Amino acid sequence: MKKCKKAVSILLIAAMLVLMLSGCSGKSVATENTGSSEYRVCMITDAGDITDQSFNQTTYEACRDYCNEHNIDFTYKKPDGDTDYARTAMVDVAVAEGYNILVMPGYVFAQTVVDTTFKYPDIKFIVLDMSAGDIGAAAVGNAYYDDPDAYNVADYYNTENTYLAIYQEAIPGYLAGYTAVKLGYRHLGFLGGQAVPGVMRYGYGYVQGIDVAAKEMGITDDVTIEYAYGGQFYGSTEITAAMDTWYSNGTEVVFACGGGIFTSAAEAAAKVGGKIIGVDSDQSPTIDAYGEGMTITSAMKSLTATVNSMLNSIIYDGTWEEHVGKVENLGLVSKDDMSLNYVGLPEDTTQWNDDFGLEDYKKLVADIFDGKVEVNNSTDEMPQVSVKLNVRQGTIK
Repeated sequence: MKKCKKAVSILLIAAMLVLMLSGCSGKSVATENTGSSEYRVCMITDAGDITDQSFNQTTYEACRDYCNEHNIDFTYKKPDGDTDYARTAMVDVAVAEGYNILVMPGYVFAQTVVDTTFKYPDIKFIVLDMSAGDIGAAAVGNAYYDDPDAYNVADYYNTENTYLAIYQEAIPGYLAGYTAVKLGYRHLGFLGGQAVPGVMRYGYGYVQGIDVAAKEMGITDDVTIEYAYGGQFYGSTEITAAMDTWYSNGTEVVFACGGGIFTSAAEAAAKVGGKIIGVDSDQSPTIDAYGEGMTITSAMKSLTATVNSMLNSIIYDGTWEEHVGKVENLGLVSKDDMSLNYVGLPEDTTQWNDDFGLEDYKKLVADIFDGKVEVNNSTDEMPQVSVKLNVRQGTIK
């Protein structure tokens, strides 16, 4: 009888543990594919949802499609809030449920990387769009930025099981700015979220591309750039009002670069038939909801190429060890096959015309790849340009 009672008690404890985990697991969904691989993949959203038409959705769809194709078990989890605690809790839950490859998009996971990668040495972490500086700041605070050389970032996360990738945002920014001028736009704007390195690289690349295209066409005196940061990664009445002013004063297209801040630019553009350039992924399906044909192109990072490459390196190629322990800076890897590149413009939805078409774009990419065209990826200072550049001091909000 005592043995029976003991067995019942064990079963009850196990059931309670399952219920406890379920109660703190955020939102998750499993694919219909249960898989046959020893690997199980879980993607964790930053705080948004997998329908955000940006980082979360692109990463989710890349993981889902890869796992479906290769018969690998996959799920995603959404934290219960936009906090480090909530994101870290999702890692704990995913590991408890047996997932051994975790994919996390965005620098907001820096504290989670610091808190969990040593804790789970047998788990493989694929972390997108995160720099060494993000981890350093998460580990030691703002003191890291005062003297980065004083800290060894590798001390703060497990370099043996974690892959970090950042992107050469200046290249798609350059491509977007160059293309916009070649397509006929002469008064252009850049609306950044916050002045963090990734956003700045997009913006500085954009300015470079505009300037080079204007010089090639001999129209530097006719081209103007408005440049500002909103101070946040979402739209607001103040930012919309600033965009109203830009468009009413002749700005034709705004590169809205910073999460949901595009909503303010799109709301203002819709009033006057203005245009938008999207960011990170092909945002035309979302932005064009504000006005048909509003999005002329998007400056993209190919999260799909990164996810596919890293999952292959773990599951099939046996090259995972070659990638961990460093921060890979991803850009162009091919001048012939655009789908292999980690940055670029969407070929199908960019509004090419007779003055600048798809083949012209491919030639420009090839020239950048071959070094015939140089794009400066530094954020040390604003590029020196010949066109008129109006930089707003301080942030809009």
